[in-house]
Amino acid sequence: MARAAVIGDSLRIGGYALAGAIVCPAEDGPQAISAWRGLPGDVTVVVLTESAATWLARELAARPGVLPVVLPDLPASAQWAPVPSPPVPSGPNEAAPREPA
Repeated sequence: MARAAVIGDSLRIGGYALAGAIVCPAEDGPQAISAWRGLPGDVTVVVLTESAATWLARELAARPGVLPVVLPDLPASAQWAPVPSPPVPSGPNEAAPREPA
């Protein structure tokens, strides 16, 4: 059976393990290359962070049967922005204020 792998910085790729992907943290070029070269032969899709894709640019052609998918980097303004909570009524007969339509 074919499997998927993910290579890149650990904060961005850790959640893929929940979906059953092989997770290979790589914080620099040598780690990414080592992870790529160490992938099992049944891996057919590899999700890469943009950094990992850059580090592996020359290595990807060596395994033409593996489909690389690159995750786009998010701008700093889009990363982990807190979402404001709606107001909570203070009593049983008080409804929460409505926002204008």
